[in-house]
Amino acid sequence: MRGASFDDTGAIKAGQTVRLGAEPARRGLTERRRADAGMRRFTLDCMASNFIPGERIAAVIPARLGSTRMARKVLRPIAGRPMVEWVWRAAMASGLMDPVVVATDAEEVAESCRERGIPVVMTSRECVSGSDRVREAARQIGADIYVNIQGDEPTLTADFFPPLLGLFERREVQVTTLAVRCSTEEFTNPNAVKVVTAVDGRALYFSRATIPFDRDATGFAGYRKHLGIYAYRKAALEKFAALAPTQLEKLERLEQLRLLENGIDIYVAEAPRDTIGVDTDEDLARAEAILRQIKI
Repeated sequence: MRGASFDDTGAIKAGQTVRLGAEPARRGLTERRRADAGMRRFTLDCMASNFIPGERIAAVIPARLGSTRMARKVLRPIAGRPMVEWVWRAAMASGLMDPVVVATDAEEVAESCRERGIPVVMTSRECVSGSDRVREAARQIGADIYVNIQGDEPTLTADFFPPLLGLFERREVQVTTLAVRCSTEEFTNPNAVKVVTAVDGRALYFSRATIPFDRDATGFAGYRKHLGIYAYRKAALEKFAALAPTQLEKLERLEQLRLLENGIDIYVAEAPRDTIGVDTDEDLARAEAILRQIKI
């Protein structure tokens, strides 16, 4: 990985500053077959120039082995690769982030990543959330913007990252995330988190409830589903980590509400498509069916 050096364990050396590269990633460049040529050209144009001039962008993939919903899921094989490797490859393929690292507290995850040439940052077992793990990893990586990519989203592709990061061209933006049009089947599913936004894209609220409520039963179908991928300016990530959990966060079990309750705006971009967050064997099977169609 250009701009990065590692110690003899394969971890990024503590305190190192790594700058965003101006050339495409050499490895892991994959495209979903249905991605159109225009999107590919746009992504490659971004790779050929600093996407946000003067900003250093790093990506961290929190990977906890002891998941409560699906044990050891980040290492579960999908189409011949561990789940976390698919996520890393998608981030690398964008060419927008340097470095892209996996943050874990499990030596088994770290060793699996090192065997595949994936850089690793070891974090504490005391991290209670993925955001906490990203914050701890950020202490070892110098950057202006940090992207938090969930390790259980193997169907992510490179074209998710330009809209997420493009919002930072607006200097007032401190935190960004993604959303898609919610399918009819998920309107009332509490695991499909809904988001409503202001006209400028600023999130007004996230909820497991069906928001907005269609009081007059008009047949409203414009619900938006939140995708749990975030990018933070360094100061916002630092502040987030210092804040105590809030009432709405604990009620909904949604940590992004901690930011909204403390007056930190989150801006929402449109993702190119939905993803499959893997929590069950059925999710795993659906993800594998998609990934087997990707050209490597």
